[in-house]
Amino acid sequence: MSSNSKAIHNNSYKAGSLSKTERRTRYLAVTAMLSAVSIVLMQFDFSVPLMPSFIKMDLSDLPALIGSFAMGPLYGVAIALIKNLLHLVRTSTGGIGELSNFLLSAFFVAPAGFIYQRNKSKKSAIIGALTGAVLSALLSVLTNYFIVYPFYTAFMPRETIIAMYQAIRPSIKDGDLLSCLLIFNMPFTFVKEMLSVVICLLIYKPLSPLIHGTSR
Repeated sequence: MSSNSKAIHNNSYKAGSLSKTERRTRYLAVTAMLSAVSIVLMQFDFSVPLMPSFIKMDLSDLPALIGSFAMGPLYGVAIALIKNLLHLVRTSTGGIGELSNFLLSAFFVAPAGFIYQRNKSKKSAIIGALTGAVLSALLSVLTNYFIVYPFYTAFMPRETIIAMYQAIRPSIKDGDLLSCLLIFNMPFTFVKEMLSVVICLLIYKPLSPLIHGTSR
């Protein structure tokens, strides 16, 4: 490569780098964009086999995970927060469902982003995502037991809710809500988050330069 070609190559690469202020401004814009994508994805929820019909799958945590990997865990948590604040406009749970969703999302994307930022490799991304998915799955038992279902039982008998689980697994005892959450909600949450992880790993590499505003 000639000296002129090298100079053009180097200048092109430097043009892609951003100052601290420019990076912060770009990250705020990306946060807003990913939050918008997240709230759209939240609308496309769907039922899954072997789960009660009121438990829905969606991919709305995917943008927050991408943001957490690309910009850091605080941005990922911010995307999860904005998503749920926007969803309050059409809430049917008085904000209870949004609070639970935010907590689960935050416990998913924050560890993932934190671990990845300390050592940016595919291995650390997978370890971080797995850690976040496990924490979110465990937390789902607590949020559902102490936050979500106490709200639901104000409008629907607890026995009716448990009966929906028993229709799929008759061995669940009457009144045993904790078993329902351990058998159904906890693995469901883990699978839901891992689906976002798989998609993120497939699309993150081509998206990263766009998010950071860097190019060669």
